[in-house]
Amino acid sequence: MKILLITLGCISLGLGILGIFLPLLPTTPFLLLSASLFAKSSDKLYNKLMQHKYFGPYIENFRVHKSIPLHGKIIAVSLIWITITYSALVVVPLLWVKILLFVIAIAVSIHILSFKTTKKK
Repeated sequence: MKILLITLGCISLGLGILGIFLPLLPTTPFLLLSASLFAKSSDKLYNKLMQHKYFGPYIENFRVHKSIPLHGKIIAVSLIWITITYSALVVVPLLWVKILLFVIAIAVSIHILSFKTTKKK
């Protein structure tokens, strides 16, 4: 069972990292899932994740305060709109798919912006 949880944690972490670069793939849920799976299976991996320069504070802020840093919000929303606009205007030929992409962009942006903004200490 421990090996399964570690494997799932690594897959989840990989998906979370991909989510940083792919706007429609969420980062936060996968990072939170990784932390949870590692907490149940490997103290070493959990501690390594929580002490990571970027992921550790991000996970902790979200778990404790349900907040996202302003910089993270700006990057996430910007990347969503850049990639979806490019896809809708250049890649996708069907009008209904273009409309769907923009609806998704609006919904995801609202979701991200609905979280509190992490205050700098």
